[in-house]
Amino acid sequence: MKRLFLLEDDLSLISGLSFAVKKQGYEIDVARTTLEADTLWVNGKYDLAILDVSLPDGSGFDLCKKIRQTSKVPIMFLTAADEETDIIMGLDIGGDDYITKPFKLAVFLSRLNALLRRSENFNTDATELKSNDIRIRLLKGEVYKQGKLLVLTAGEYKLLCLFMENPDQILSPEQILGKLWDCSENYVDNNSLTVYIRRLRTKIEDNPGKPKHIVTVRGMGYKWNTSDRCV
Repeated sequence: MKRLFLLEDDLSLISGLSFAVKKQGYEIDVARTTLEADTLWVNGKYDLAILDVSLPDGSGFDLCKKIRQTSKVPIMFLTAADEETDIIMGLDIGGDDYITKPFKLAVFLSRLNALLRRSENFNTDATELKSNDIRIRLLKGEVYKQGKLLVLTAGEYKLLCLFMENPDQILSPEQILGKLWDCSENYVDNNSLTVYIRRLRTKIEDNPGKPKHIVTVRGMGYKWNTSDRCV
């Protein structure tokens, strides 16, 4: 059974979300403050984290940063305002999705279920993907660069796998969104995809400003470059 972690201080929202996810067959643990969240959170215990951005004693951003030090569990942010700066910051520090209050419960559940589906390992006969200095151990969900383990979010991991499974092929933004965000395409736009690409480049490229792995093909999309040089 999937176990979720919710960081939220609004009692009515806690009640509604808890009831809804339990009806979906999930278990859920709730923290109302960042202090309580620091106490409750245990790496490996949860399949997804739902974090409110604004809390009485801090922000869900703080817990996200802590989680990302050791885990790539999917993270969804709850935001009170549709502020572009908050959204970009949330994605940049490791979030995988966001939803703006007030929201419809059906939309929330659809996006939650999509995140959980994306976080599952790709079903493939291969156990490893390798290209130049990047290696993915699919069975363990681990990514290495020059033998060093990288910490990626679930979204970053999925994106990297998609590129490495389609080497030297140009993938349009629409193709990428369709593969990774399935029914959530309406909620993830090209700007958000650009943030994911930039964030992944900072982790796998020697020089993110002159990428040699994930290269932009102007007017067409992106491709995984298998030659060990910038193009």
